[in-house]
Amino acid sequence: MEYYFIVFFCFAITLHNIEEAVWLPEWSQHSSKFQKPVTSSEFHFAVIFITILAYLAAFSYLFMPESELAKWFFIGFLGSMIINAIFPHLMATILMKKYAPGLLTGLLLNIPINSLVIYQMFSKNLIVWKELVISTFVVGISLLALIPFLFKMGGKITSS
Repeated sequence: MEYYFIVFFCFAITLHNIEEAVWLPEWSQHSSKFQKPVTSSEFHFAVIFITILAYLAAFSYLFMPESELAKWFFIGFLGSMIINAIFPHLMATILMKKYAPGLLTGLLLNIPINSLVIYQMFSKNLIVWKELVISTFVVGISLLALIPFLFKMGGKITSS
């Protein structure tokens, strides 16, 4: 895989996570079934950790493309970030009739860039649908399970 696809992925997820880091903590303070209130310090810790995981996934695949685990980790992140743009960002914006932070970068960066990377991987026979679906599910569920734990850790570290 060309290194610039890795750079594009990292660029997209970084800008997306910066958008969330700037506006999501305040947005979360308003009553919502989509997001429990989270402080800036809790969210910033979690988003930095998730961003590091994304970079780890991308560079693991770049430097070890023969590793099935590295490939699954990377394509799982690609798929998860596409789904993340729709659920919760787009759905929250529509249902709340209020912009959900992360929607713009999710729709304009994560979906097109990650879709392009996935398309390139399919065109080079590097992945099959089963791998994409399973890895997206596993990485997505793992990230969802990890986020509340990271919020708690972020709150404890910053309150010390």
